[in-house]
Formats: sequence, C-alpha cells, structure tokens
Amino acid sequence: MAEAVVTVDGWSALHDTRHFDWTSWKSISEDERNKAIKEFEELIKQWETVEENKEGSHSIFKVVGNKADLMFIFLRETMDELEEIKTAINKSVLGDFLIPAYSYVSIIEMTMHDPMKAGDDRELSPYVKERLRPIMPKWEHACFYPMARRREPEANWFTIDKEERTKLLYEHGMTGRKYAGKVKEIITGSIGLDEWEWGVTLFAHDPLQFKKIVYEMRFDEVTTKYAEFGDFIMGNYLAADKLAGYLALS
Repeated sequence: MAEAVVTVDGWSALHDTRHFDWTSWKSISEDERNKAIKEFEELIKQWETVEENKEGSHSIFKVVGNKADLMFIFLRETMDELEEIKTAINKSVLGDFLIPAYSYVSIIEMTMHDPMKAGDDRELSPYVKERLRPIMPKWEHACFYPMARRREPEANWFTIDKEERTKLLYEHGMTGRKYAGKVKEIITGSIGLDEWEWGVTLFAHDPLQFKKIVYEMRFDEVTTKYAEFGDFIMGNYLAADKLAGYLALS
C-alpha cells in the first residue's frame, strides 16, 4: 500500500467567478449605478484592511473569454469567513448584477516530504508561513485551473511508492524554477472540498508566460503520465480604483 505524504495547510481559498448582467445594469439610472459602485468600493476597503493586517488576501480579475466576466479570489483563515464574503457580495446592490458562473473551494497546502523542515503545527518556519498565508501579488494577469491525478490501471498516482512520487515532483519543481520572477504560483488542495483534487493559481506580468510554463511542464513525467486538468480561467487584474471605470457606460 502506497504511503500518503504529509501536508501542512494554510488559508482557505475561494475562487468565485461571476457573469455581469450588463442588460439590467443599463436599465437603472446613473445615480443608482453610482450608489451601487460606492457601496461595493466600501466592501473592497474592508477586504483591503484585512490584507493590510495580513489576515487574508484578495484580488479581482476581468475574465478574458466568455466563461465569466469577473473572477474574485479570496484567501482567509476559515471557511466561515469565505462564506461571509460571498454572502456580503450577494447582499450588496452590485451583487444583484453579479450572476454566479463557477466557484472553487480549496485550502492552501504544501506537501512536506520531510515534515521536520516545516516545524510543528504551532511554530511553522517563516518560509512555510509565507507560502501558506501569502499576500497575492497584484500582477497584471492571473490564470486558475483545477487538476487531479490519474487512477488508471497503467498510471495510478496513488499506487506508486512515496520515493517515486517525490522524485517526479522534484523534477517538476525544477521546471517551475526556470520561471522564477516571471510566474508566481499558489497551490491549493481540494480533496473532500470540491470536484478536483488541487487548484493552481498562477500570476504573471506577461500572460505568455502561462502558456510557456504549462506547455513545458506537460513534458514532465508527473504530468504526461499522471495529470488531468479542468478548465483554465484567465483574467486581467482589476484594481479597486479602476472598478468605477470598468462599470461605466460612457
């Protein structure tokens, strides 16, 4: 029986994508639109305070393509906080125009092949803390996709021994290191929480780097033999002070 590896876990994550009801938005008065925007900007200020206190993080992206219009990414200590954020969005006036498209629930994780390097549950090393409770970079672009490991007779990730998995993941990590400074990554685990097993969120200044890193990693054995992927969602960063401009009709 293959041995499970130890994970250390951090903030809970919610990827929440929404379609925007532009038709209904156009039908209300400019005054109503301005009030809805100001109310939502106050909500964003609350999220910014949380981030300044390093008690969570958030980012908003304009989705490229028709899978959604907006993607909200939230990191918080608990699932309760994530649900409260979702409810606050839905209760807002702007929330009346934000139609749920797709969501993904997960928890930031690190696989520790040598658990002693992480520290214990109460005193994690500074490096591990930063990885488990990150402040998301406000880079120009983000890409999110869920993934899982295959369970086919000739390629079952969960039956190969721990040493082989460690070797394959190390080789995979070496590919990723080539993109240091060009791509930042947050890995979240979703086994028991959502339909896939992991979520991958990438950040870059140049979206071409998403294509390059994912393509190159497809040739790593851990991917070619054992990986399955869901839909990719690509977005452009929407700063809080650009929200009104995004929603403006003229």
